[in-house]
Amino acid sequence: MTQRRFYLVLNVNSGTVQALGVTSDTLRAMFAAHGLEVTIDADPDTQLPDRIQKAIDSDADTIIAAGGDGTVTALATAIIHSDKNLAILPLGTANLLARDLGVPLDLDEAVEALRDMEPLAIDVSEVNGTIFLHKAVIGVIPELAAGREYIRGQGVGAKIGFVRYFFRRISRARRLALEIATGDGSTRIERVQAIAVASNPYDEGLGRFFHRDKLDTGLLTIYVLRHLRIGDVFKLAMGMLAGHWRDYDALDISTAHSVTIRSKKPRLQLMIDGEVQSLEAPLQFRIYPRALSVLAPLQAVKQEIADEQSEAAGAEEQPA
Repeated sequence: MTQRRFYLVLNVNSGTVQALGVTSDTLRAMFAAHGLEVTIDADPDTQLPDRIQKAIDSDADTIIAAGGDGTVTALATAIIHSDKNLAILPLGTANLLARDLGVPLDLDEAVEALRDMEPLAIDVSEVNGTIFLHKAVIGVIPELAAGREYIRGQGVGAKIGFVRYFFRRISRARRLALEIATGDGSTRIERVQAIAVASNPYDEGLGRFFHRDKLDTGLLTIYVLRHLRIGDVFKLAMGMLAGHWRDYDALDISTAHSVTIRSKKPRLQLMIDGEVQSLEAPLQFRIYPRALSVLAPLQAVKQEIADEQSEAAGAEEQPA
């Protein structure tokens, strides 16, 4: 097998990168120790879009996102329009896509695993032209996320203040009136505390927080949370720990190939793959099946092939 050519984009501003003391020198040494060649861009003075374009223009066949979910999504947005593969070194707080793919969360193990990974085609979603790989959330959740970002890196006093803000904001949160229209022609009005549109469904299971086994169903999954009081926060958290959160009575789950969300508000605040943004309404969601090639551990690729073969066999057995 021809050795891959890696081009790594390091987000030096990532809290995890700074906490671990990760530098281009430490990464270069890790790659060399595992017999891998890599070009590393750790330039803090150049804007990320320019760094990404430089990576796309390189002769590398695989672009590595070394950072959190925001860095991964930014690189994926450019890669889907190229012939490159995306790879992930999980150096963020949540590392959601890396967890879904089964990428090792230990940095040295993740570098070593790159040698034996294979391309896997996964779905990509967008809202009003903005790409996301995991989910976009509307309602009280983005406001809480913005508060979390504000206190990041600050002391214990700020964190205690955020906890107070969290419970105060939850107790005073007002519901949003939204019109939800799906591509099949159905329309409904919902009053919600939060609504999430996810690229593929989340799975249940003991301790499985926001994990997806399937990344190529070609379906958006819509999670409508009709109320979120203090008691609901604890019930949902306990349900997730126990692995049966889907049966929560305030939560409605549906799927669609496309979704349009309308509001009386001219703009809505969203949390898109962990990044808070404000977008003009209406919000138009769509999904692009298997639009992104991402390196995954061989076990995940083999499972995907087995699933495809099983689906094909099932289709052949259907009566004409």
